[in-house]
Amino acid sequence: MREPLFVKQNSQKWKDFENSSGNDPDELADRFIQITDDLAYAKTFYPNSKTTAYLNGLAGRLHQSIYKNKTEKSNRFITYWQYELPLLFKTYRKQILYSFLFTVVFAFIGAVSAAYDDHFIRLILGDRYVDMTEANIAKHDPFAIYKQGNSTLMFLQIASNNIYVSFIIFVAGIFGSVGSVYFLFTNGLMLGSFESYFFVKGLGIQSLLVIWIHGVIEISSIIIAGGAGLVLGNSLIFPKTYKRLDSFKKGAKDGMKLVIGLVPLFIAAATFESFVTRYTEMPLWLSILILSLSLIFMIWYVILYPNKLTKNQT
Repeated sequence: MREPLFVKQNSQKWKDFENSSGNDPDELADRFIQITDDLAYAKTFYPNSKTTAYLNGLAGRLHQSIYKNKTEKSNRFITYWQYELPLLFKTYRKQILYSFLFTVVFAFIGAVSAAYDDHFIRLILGDRYVDMTEANIAKHDPFAIYKQGNSTLMFLQIASNNIYVSFIIFVAGIFGSVGSVYFLFTNGLMLGSFESYFFVKGLGIQSLLVIWIHGVIEISSIIIAGGAGLVLGNSLIFPKTYKRLDSFKKGAKDGMKLVIGLVPLFIAAATFESFVTRYTEMPLWLSILILSLSLIFMIWYVILYPNKLTKNQT
């Protein structure tokens, strides 16, 4: 069939489809099938014609209309944290493990360095913080810094800062993962030096019971952010069977999902630090209970629950 005859036979139908405002799913699907049939015919016999380009555009608009009217499940927000994020933890468990090991090694280096060099702790934590803590220790209130300021303002500052830092750690992974490892290095040194300082002062156990009320969730989340940075960096260095650009896009997408999933965890950690940690004289059993529940939750959500989901899928 010649192109003018093909257009003459179908032009009215195409105009009707183009001008129709109906949203019935069955009707839209039927139109889409008819248009794709016509498009297939036009591509076969008139591949470079304006008719083919017109039908291609019309088919695209009908396709959008179909999926625009497809309602997404109302619980999508919940299923992200219930299924998608835990499965990402499972998929990228090696990167998260490497991030954990980096943090442990760097923290150990910081702890040993601080224990054998009095100036190292000031280099890492700063003179102002060390002098303030020394003064608080002299007053027999070593963790008084957590009692200062307005709780709500403190919460907003801590939560926003931790979320910002986690995104920086992730984005730094674009430099072949080296950027993320660098931030894990600085955070690890600070963590190790911080704890070593209190142990040298004979306040190690007390620091664990007070500071790690919020530290369990906060440090765990920083480690996961480091893992997300490694996902991003490795996607560039080791594209595997993907094209490098496609691998990078996938790594960026999955890494971003990991970091976004940490936002509620940072909010929870900031809540503990701003409203709970300040009660440094709380009963021992309560401190241990909060620490234990936080640790159990992180192990369950990041390791045990993803393994269970994977087995169920299998």
